[in-house]
Amino acid sequence: MKALLLRQLGDLDRFPAPLELSEVPDPIPGPGEVLIRVSVCGICHTELDEIEGRTPPPSLPVIPGHQVVGHVVQCGPRPTALGPGARVGVAWIYSACGRCEHCRRGLENLCPAFRATGRDANGGYAELMVVRQEFAYPIPESPMTDAEAAPLLCAGAIGYRSLRLANLPNGGRLGLTGFGASAHLVLKLVRHRDPDAEIFVFARSEAERTFAKELGASWAGDTADTPPALLDAIIDTTPAWRPVVESLRHLAPGGRLVINAIRKEHGDRDALAQLDYAAHLWMEKEVKSVANVTRRDVTEFLHAAAAMGLRPEVQEYPLEEANQALRDLKSRSVRGAKVLRIA
Repeated sequence: MKALLLRQLGDLDRFPAPLELSEVPDPIPGPGEVLIRVSVCGICHTELDEIEGRTPPPSLPVIPGHQVVGHVVQCGPRPTALGPGARVGVAWIYSACGRCEHCRRGLENLCPAFRATGRDANGGYAELMVVRQEFAYPIPESPMTDAEAAPLLCAGAIGYRSLRLANLPNGGRLGLTGFGASAHLVLKLVRHRDPDAEIFVFARSEAERTFAKELGASWAGDTADTPPALLDAIIDTTPAWRPVVESLRHLAPGGRLVINAIRKEHGDRDALAQLDYAAHLWMEKEVKSVANVTRRDVTEFLHAAAAMGLRPEVQEYPLEEANQALRDLKSRSVRGAKVLRIA
């Protein structure tokens, strides 16, 4: 099969083509696993974190990609709940132990044996992949195309988890710092569920700010701008530290900042030196990180998206242009979500 292999790590600015299109053996499903013929795979900022070494794969080469949509073509020896032909998705959570304290409490995202698709196991930048059947998600019946469904599996699911953790009150004011795939899906979800909520978007790009307003944002400004009101909750999706410090300044008393990022880049850590307790943290403000996703997050968001008719904004790339897609993602030159077309 054709697959994109990551063979070495490096900064994308100096290493512009990290993925190598290769022929590799077809994977074979083991007991309880399913073999999926991949149709599309979403492109996520986490791939940049892997390639540039902020969350490196434990071994190389590896096939990246964790927003996978395709069809089951074969089941392993043990019976599974999924049969050939089923349209399924695979998300960031490739597996968890199911036995530890975190798993028993429904927090498998915190499992010490958590394995990530496309980092700890081969992912969806390939024509075929295998996964345990309980970590493959039937895609609900809806008009969504495969390309539109792909971002729901990570950008959507992690945005959904972030929104739950934000504790936004009905009719509250929500800030979104950064406006990529995840934030635009959160905006659409909040606008559908709570028309009285006000959404404030902070983005460096004028194009992203315009896009946010088109989708119903009440206000959009630069990261350093001051919004017209203090905010009940803010979800930060940026790779940098400065927006975190700025966001705390914009929180209302008792507000919560949720950091939706698997890693932060090191380049602007000096911004943390500007943190002032009185201006940024006093008045019972909270900071909470988001770690991975659970199967519940993915399943609930897939069904919520289908019920509300959510259609993500996507731009597709052929498999051969994956390196260009990653460069576009890093430069934030494409609005919405980016998706690789495999078949």
